[in-house]
Amino acid sequence: MITTLQLQASAILLGGLLAGPVLQADALAQEGPGQGYAKIASGAYSVVAEVRAKPGKEAELRAVTLPLIDLVRSDPANLVYFLQENRETPGHFIFYEIFANEADFEAHNAMPYVKEWFAKLPELADGGVKVMRMQILAPAGD
Repeated sequence: MITTLQLQASAILLGGLLAGPVLQADALAQEGPGQGYAKIASGAYSVVAEVRAKPGKEAELRAVTLPLIDLVRSDPANLVYFLQENRETPGHFIFYEIFANEADFEAHNAMPYVKEWFAKLPELADGGVKVMRMQILAPAGD
């Protein structure tokens, strides 16, 4: 004979098993692919920058530029930062950065490590940094 206590325990266990996948699906929906975009507001300040190494200085420019990844990403005002290198032209770097606003970007540029990096460019880079200051757009209704 099944007791009331056993029925209640079974109901709780079955309810937990059925709810488990639903709760997991909800968590995935909140943290799944593409969800990070919601953290970037329309109108956020974006920068796409380009720098090219002088001939023979590709490795040196890469060496002084790679540390920027951890430094910039550790800045609480930075929302996104990617450093990319052209696969076909070593020493040709593209930076992709997003900050909430221009003031946050300018504060980033005033950081000592950014100033130190810029100070090394005359020796390593061909023509300095080309910068495009952009604005993040979002679909209508966002």
